[in-house]
Amino acid sequence: METALRPRNVDYGRLVRREDLTFRSGGLNCAAWFYSPAAERPLPCVVLAHGFDGVREQRLDTYAQRFAAAGFAALVFDYRYFGSSDGTPRQLFSNEAQLDDWRAAIACARGREQVDPDAIALWGTSTSGGHVVQLAAEDERVAAVVAQVPFADGLAQLFSLPISQGLRLLWAGLRDKIGSLFGRSPMMIPAAGQPGAFAVISSPDALSGLAAITPPDSTWRNEVVARFTLTTSLYRPGRYAPRLGCPVLVCMADGDRLIAPKPALTIARTAPRGELRRYPFSHFGMYIGPGFDAAVADQVAFLRRHLLPDREEAAPAQLPAPVLEALP
Repeated sequence: METALRPRNVDYGRLVRREDLTFRSGGLNCAAWFYSPAAERPLPCVVLAHGFDGVREQRLDTYAQRFAAAGFAALVFDYRYFGSSDGTPRQLFSNEAQLDDWRAAIACARGREQVDPDAIALWGTSTSGGHVVQLAAEDERVAAVVAQVPFADGLAQLFSLPISQGLRLLWAGLRDKIGSLFGRSPMMIPAAGQPGAFAVISSPDALSGLAAITPPDSTWRNEVVARFTLTTSLYRPGRYAPRLGCPVLVCMADGDRLIAPKPALTIARTAPRGELRRYPFSHFGMYIGPGFDAAVADQVAFLRRHLLPDREEAAPAQLPAPVLEALP
């Protein structure tokens, strides 16, 4: 299914189309949107996916629209077990599965006729901000990386939690894993909750931040299968930063209470072509309002500089947020 979109009250001088598509990963269908501005030649493409249990309609469509308005194709996808993608049990988080979904999404983007296969950029946020660092270190063809409020070190993240919360999460994961060996239904735990509540994320702005980025008809669910807690502390994608051959932009939120900051800063410091931008916003403040506008403007400029250098001088310094509508 293809939807034609055009900017309303904003003159970008190009038409943007969004196509619904699926690609295969792990024997399952992953749902995706593909954005393509009108162009006479193959375009660089930004591949985007959310962090942890996030789904694409939680503001990733807005990022993709902004990138498409700036002259890039964009592919946004949901991980297997989440959102509009296939897979059971639902809400099963796995770093390895998500990395495989990313690899399949990159291959899908490279196979599109509208895309220059050697000009692929990866855009990740929170957990996927770590994914993209590891993936780009593995894949020398990746041209650029944007890591927004990145999860870089699972062990540091575990130690940043109150001891009681960390132990409860590990115990829930153990119970779920043992139960799965005996054929029991998955044990679900809340993804987000109030401070002091039993949840994976319990910062003061967790529930309000998620509410701000989640539309009423979203497929997002505030629960995950508990067993992921047994392995996520071993996931340390920030260690791949010194192996990155491409430029990487790290966008940090100084008011972030969800992600351990030091490992993320280490990515920018140890990546050979690392760049760092810091913003006075919270974790979820990076997705909406002034935080979004500031971060996405820097990201567009970064991507233009490295993927569209011949057009950089003609590019606007900062793009207003596009308001898109379906063409009749």
